[in-house]
Amino acid sequence: MKKKQKIFALDIGTRSVVGIILEEIDGIFQVSDILIEEHKKRAMLDGQIHDVPAVAEVISSIKKQLETKHGPLHKVCVAAAGRALKTETALASSNIKGKPLLQKNDILHLELSAVQQAQALAAEHEHDAKGYHYYCVGYSVLFYRLDGEEIGSLIDQQGDEASVEIIATFLPRVVVDSLIAALNRADLEMEALTLEPIAAINVLIPESMRRLNVALVDIGAGTSDIAITNMGTVIAYGMVPTAGDEITEAISNELLLDFPLAEQAKRALQSSEEITVTDILGFETNLPSQEVIAKISPAVDRLSGEISKEILRLNNGKPPQAVMLVGGGSLTPELPGRLASFLELPHNRAAVRGVEAIQNVTLSDDVKKGPELVTPIGIAIAAKQAPVQYVTAYVNDQPVRLFEVKDLTVGDCILAAGLKLTKYHGTPGKAFFVTVNGQDITLPGGHGQPPLIEKNGMPSELDETIQNHDRITVHKGVDGSSPKVTIGELVDTSSSKHIVLDGKPHLFTPLVFRDNQTGSMDEIIQDRDVIRIEWIDTLMDLLTHVGYHDWLEGIKPFRISINGVETFFPVYSGKVFIHGMETKLSAKIKDGDVISFKSAITPTVKDLLVKKQLTTETAIRITFNGEEVFLTKESSRITRNGTKLGMDDRLYSGDSIEIEEQQTGSFIFQDLFNAVEINMPSHSNGNFILLKNGVETTFYEDIQQGDQLEILWPQGSR
Repeated sequence: MKKKQKIFALDIGTRSVVGIILEEIDGIFQVSDILIEEHKKRAMLDGQIHDVPAVAEVISSIKKQLETKHGPLHKVCVAAAGRALKTETALASSNIKGKPLLQKNDILHLELSAVQQAQALAAEHEHDAKGYHYYCVGYSVLFYRLDGEEIGSLIDQQGDEASVEIIATFLPRVVVDSLIAALNRADLEMEALTLEPIAAINVLIPESMRRLNVALVDIGAGTSDIAITNMGTVIAYGMVPTAGDEITEAISNELLLDFPLAEQAKRALQSSEEITVTDILGFETNLPSQEVIAKISPAVDRLSGEISKEILRLNNGKPPQAVMLVGGGSLTPELPGRLASFLELPHNRAAVRGVEAIQNVTLSDDVKKGPELVTPIGIAIAAKQAPVQYVTAYVNDQPVRLFEVKDLTVGDCILAAGLKLTKYHGTPGKAFFVTVNGQDITLPGGHGQPPLIEKNGMPSELDETIQNHDRITVHKGVDGSSPKVTIGELVDTSSSKHIVLDGKPHLFTPLVFRDNQTGSMDEIIQDRDVIRIEWIDTLMDLLTHVGYHDWLEGIKPFRISINGVETFFPVYSGKVFIHGMETKLSAKIKDGDVISFKSAITPTVKDLLVKKQLTTETAIRITFNGEEVFLTKESSRITRNGTKLGMDDRLYSGDSIEIEEQQTGSFIFQDLFNAVEINMPSHSNGNFILLKNGVETTFYEDIQQGDQLEILWPQGSR
């Protein structure tokens, strides 16, 4: 036995309402009846019901007429008009300077911010104060940009600013609410709901074909509705307020016909080579169809141009692979070819699709086939096979109802709840302002963390799908902390040096002063700190830092003031060596240097006189009692601070000495007693004889170099 199910569907358009009875028999749909009735007054505007009672009256009329043939009708499948959809583009930017690499969730946050801006724009353009009065039925990314340059993907990117530009489509809630209200006044219950573009796509473009980039255009009387498929889904919806009436008005103007007769003439152009019209003056004229088409060619071009421009905008500036045309306006002469030309497509890539293109559908003999029936039949089938449900979810314990035109996500729920994720992002930590060596430096606080999103108590991503009655909680992200930076982190690590000093290894780091107090590299910086950092760059810096003052003193030039004249003796100064090479105090030190020191020399008076090539005495060599003896006499007298100095006395840097020249005269015998010790023999009676070169002489006799001197002690008296 055949299983039979009856479906009642309504296509509520701007000019008319189409009622259709569809019977499903074992998976095959048969259109058994169709009824079209025009609105008695302008009750619809751009797909939205403006006069609920007037629309309900037309619905009731169709319902009653169909009930006489098919019995009581209590439930109906309907669609929200595609022309009611609002499409907006928006741009969202984020400062990412210093942040970690961008991840998927960061980009989703950015995309959602852009969608929220588009949602606000849709509300603004409709003079609605609340953006969440609009359902987002889909969005697609137009561009990602990094630092102003277009980029394919933001994942794992770094820079100063990331931005995303999207195109999003919204359905005003009032459209759905007014639709339900009109049905209720006609004693009908909404059995299922869909969108008109989805209805047409579902019957003409099966899911297996939606990976193709195809534009479906439903051309009605007042508007042309557009939907774009790609990558297995519907990526964008749009509408242009130009459609079949544009062509009817052109015929009316060219042939002087009132609007209904112009509409009849337009339909006749498709089926006849010649049409007969009666103008407003009562003259009947036979005209070749091609002549009329030529007259209305500018209007056809305008319609083609407007539709192609919107297709390109919705499709990210690129033509789709193909264009399908449905609706009564699609029968406009030469429209497919001209639309293909505007989109720079081959002419066979734009075509009108009628009911015959719908699989598993048959029509009763009394039902006329044509592209204008695709959407009404699609509403009946799509609303039954893929109805759009209302889903209730809870965001921060507040219920939200969503229009399920696609797989709903956590992000959709947040949009519907009107939450601004940017307000839930953790605020950046307080920045510190410090002064380092007189230069003002700002240390930024830590980045605030993104909000934590949970679904049913578990962490969730924005693109996770939801089910009816899911509970979503948005927790504010953790605020960024104040900067935690050590003084050492402000210093180049290469400024630390490993030095071997006087045979011992040392690690020298820059000197730190914090608020005029000695500090250390590992101290944490606080706001308003005044920091001074001194680098140990030269040998002088190093020796001063370690307190090697004896080295510094020893390195100073050795100087003696001689008779009031400052005289320097570098040979006696201390010396510092780096890697064995003598070095100045101004020399730069490097990591790994080996530094050694040679102490200063403290010379004697004799060393100084030799260095100055000065003599302090004269000397002669003589012989006394057969032994060689040297006799000396001072020729100079050396004093320091009035004290006479001997030849072996030490001199120190900074000493002031006086050297006084003296007249020495000739040597006499008596000078011998300054050089030798005379011992009187025991047998002497006090008498002695002085001999010079064997000749008796006196104490005052001059003596010369080489003289032989003797002292004889005679025996006692005889």
